Amino acid sequence: MSEEQFKTFLEKVKGDTMLQEKLKAAADAEVVVSIAKEAGFMISADDVRTKISDKELEGTAAGRSTYDCCTDEHHQTLC
Repeated sequence: MSEEQFKTFLEKVKGDTMLQEKLKAAADAEVVVSIAKEAGFMISADDVRTKISDKELEGTAAGRSTYDCCTDEHHQTLC
């Protein structure tokens, strides 16, 4: 996966509430990859894991999705 594909996917997510809802329901990085593929993007689970913070991958006890908020490697909010 290219860095550009990942950034382009996140830009699309910012403006697409249906994608946002799907990502909120994603249980793990593989599901995120599947959602991205359905949207026409080729990203890898490894890249999702390295580009989204560990805290988000762990999720919360309050039932929030692990992908409620996406951040880049500098922990800047992307969506």
